[in-house]
Order: sequence, then C-alpha cells, then structure tokens
Amino acid sequence: MRKILPFLALAVAFTAYCGPKLSSQVAYPEGYRAWTHVKSLELKAKHPLFKDFGGLHHIYVNNTGLETLKKGGTYPDGSVFVFDLMDVKSDDAATAEANRKVLGVMYKNANTFSATGGWGFEGFKGDSRDRIVAGKHEACFGCHASEKSSDFVFSKYRN
Repeated sequence: MRKILPFLALAVAFTAYCGPKLSSQVAYPEGYRAWTHVKSLELKAKHPLFKDFGGLHHIYVNNTGLETLKKGGTYPDGSVFVFDLMDVKSDDAATAEANRKVLGVMYKNANTFSATGGWGFEGFKGDSRDRIVAGKHEACFGCHASEKSSDFVFSKYRN
C-alpha cells in the first residue's frame, strides 16, 4: 500500500491540475455530418451578424439533443449542436456553398458550463482543428442568452 500512495497522490494532483482545463474545452464533433440535419440558412449582407457569420449555415444536432429539439424543454448533458458555416458563391441562377469558414459547436454540460446556461462553445477555423473561441464561452453565450426559453438554442424543429 505504501508503494501505491505516492502514485495515487500524483494521479490526484495531475487530475486536479489538468482536469478543469481539459474538461472546459469543447471537443471537435467527429462524425457530425451523420447527425440529424436541422436546417440550413444564409445570412446576407443586411443581417446584423453578417460581418462575423455571413454565409451558408448548416445546423446539425446529435441524438442526445434530438428529442428535446423536437419536444422542447431542457437539453440533457451531452447534447451537441453544430453549425457548419460555409462561404457562398452566387450568380443570377444559383447560390452554392464554397469554402468552410467556421465549424461552430455548442456542447451541453450543466456543471462545467454553469456560467453560460450549461452550454460550452467552440469554433474551429475553416477545415482545421484550430480553436477560435478557446474557453471564451461568454462571447458566444452573449447572443444565445436571448433564447433562454428554449434552453439557449436558436434552432427549432420542423416536421
């Protein structure tokens, strides 16, 4: 037992030091394109968020959040929404997606993200895994706070 105690103490110290930093990051949403597609929309030049979020948005939800999206209520921990923000190319005949600008992620964990309604946020630049929110969840939550009645989620389910 005496031989195990130093290793146990080291493991506890490592978890205490690294745990909160690691758990407050929102992971890249592997396989999100196989999740339920909620909607697509385009923010155009006259929209107030165009400067930062102009382009074509594809919204996805994982299975954990799908039932709440359909029926309403509070999302369970583990719910994830993704918005895949694409640049657009347009002409008189059609609008199509171009390069990815941002992959935005909204992840529910009520304990870890209690200061932001239970949601953590992250953005990944273009097709990379480079983080652009990096623990600044309040920046995203500022807009989502207006949607308190739907647990801070803008998207609605359409049959």
